Amino acid sequence: MSHGPLMIDLAGTALTADERARLKHPLVGGAILFTRNYRDPEQLAALCAEIHALRDPPLLIAIDHEGGRVQRCREGFTRLPAMRRLGEWWDKSPRAAVEAARMLGYLLASELRACGVDLSLTPVLDLDWGKSRVIGDRAFHRDPHAVAELAGALVAGMNEAGMAACGKHFPGHGGVAADSHHEIPVDPRRLDELAEDLSPFRALAGRLGALMPAHVIYPQVDDRPAGFSPVWLRLLREEIGFDGVIFSDDLSMAGASVAGDILARVEAAWRAGCDMLLVCNAPEAAEEVLERWQPEPQPERAARIARLLPRQAALSRAALEKELAWQAGRSIARRIEGELPAPGKA
Repeated sequence: MSHGPLMIDLAGTALTADERARLKHPLVGGAILFTRNYRDPEQLAALCAEIHALRDPPLLIAIDHEGGRVQRCREGFTRLPAMRRLGEWWDKSPRAAVEAARMLGYLLASELRACGVDLSLTPVLDLDWGKSRVIGDRAFHRDPHAVAELAGALVAGMNEAGMAACGKHFPGHGGVAADSHHEIPVDPRRLDELAEDLSPFRALAGRLGALMPAHVIYPQVDDRPAGFSPVWLRLLREEIGFDGVIFSDDLSMAGASVAGDILARVEAAWRAGCDMLLVCNAPEAAEEVLERWQPEPQPERAARIARLLPRQAALSRAALEKELAWQAGRSIARRIEGELPAPGKA
């Protein structure tokens, strides 16, 4: 069975009978995990193994695991710094900051893969304009060159651990104050005024396995949020040349309400060009979509999703802890978080 276009979530730390049935539905292509789905590494590994065993090829398992305040797995995982901390390091020593980003990328991805998670929805490529409440310290920097260099290094480290990366939130969420989880943000800038925001996406398009558009309206370009906009997604495909998976952001968020009810949202994102559609924190809505939505099969979209599955075997946690790359990444994370003294200090 090929990968369907829906990614749905789970209620707790183990699958229910209803969730198993939903995950087996042909419209489903993956599962996304949240903090409520995590207790410890052993539980997570068992949950991922059960999800993977339900289908052949296995469903894609994703998680938002960026660092800082967006890190779903904590107990038993290395605490990762907010990406702004790397940007602060860049201001002092760009080369060292880039190397640190690569090591953190390996650490981030390898710890998740040891438990069976296939994809982290990171890095954030939004610029830190000092306006966005929801982005804030999740952004690397205000300078698009710094963002591209640091995020590119993080992606390289993730790739070394066998994990693809998903950049977000195209074409840039950093210029608006509103939080799309609760509001419909509007960015009034023209396309030419968004050039800096677009720069990291252009720079990294060929190195990212996936991208996620923002639930933001840019009325000078289109009156629809980017994830529902054929204009924006055509620019992403045709002008920028991105050929990976386009994820919608969560279609249950307030920022998606402009498209209508859940069926209208799913259809609008699908027609605009999103390959994988997230329906989270609303099991009744997910059930409604599975019962009522009947899209035409598009094998090329399913093939893109399949490419996100890791191609190399993951190391166990025990084997990982013997790896110099993991040890280096953990040391960097702990030093940034203040758990270890800086070099040359007692």
